Amino acid sequence: MAFKKRESKKQKSARVVEILDLLRQEYPETNVGLQYTTTLELLIAVILSAQCTDERVDMVTRELFKKYRSAEDFVRVPREELEMDIRPTGFYRNKAKNIQECCRRIVEVYNGEVPDNIDDLTTLAGVGRKTANVILSHVFKKQAVVVDTHVTRLTNRLGFVETEDAVKIEYAMMEITPEPRWVELTHLLITHGRAICKARMPLCEKCIVNELCPSAFIIQQRLKQANK
Repeated sequence: MAFKKRESKKQKSARVVEILDLLRQEYPETNVGLQYTTTLELLIAVILSAQCTDERVDMVTRELFKKYRSAEDFVRVPREELEMDIRPTGFYRNKAKNIQECCRRIVEVYNGEVPDNIDDLTTLAGVGRKTANVILSHVFKKQAVVVDTHVTRLTNRLGFVETEDAVKIEYAMMEITPEPRWVELTHLLITHGRAICKARMPLCEKCIVNELCPSAFIIQQRLKQANK
């Protein structure tokens, strides 16, 4: 199916499915990059991943999760000590504050267990819809669209949205993507964004979905002209 400048909702949905089918062939195995063994560990790892690479977060959590086994452990530790433990992830003071406030609520309100719905999850400090949807999709196996920088970039370049607002993107993509493929959408767009559709210079000539993308080669041409 060739890309059409004006698309109905039905046509957008068909294009999403075609793009997902092609990307699935390209990336048969995709999943969350962060390392974890419990729901709490994933929650803490996602909080730490803000403005930080998954690789660096994994380096930090490898020792962090040996030291802190429960939400109570994160609450009891002196704030300054926790800050030093997570310092390599950046913005460590704010992250330490959010982690402790988040874990305190988990202990006091949810009996030490991470809640399993978006309304309760988003009452936790440092947890927005993105983080909540990661937990819901990866731990509780619920369909959810996670909107990070890669998903934001690709959904705009692919012409599905014209906004940087993560919540608007989430709802727009849920409308045109079959619900059983919401998690798959997230994984594939993030993987493709890292590998091919990069922020500075997308590798359009290597892109398996370039014929379905209204932005294909345009960004490259603009960057080349700007550098002349």
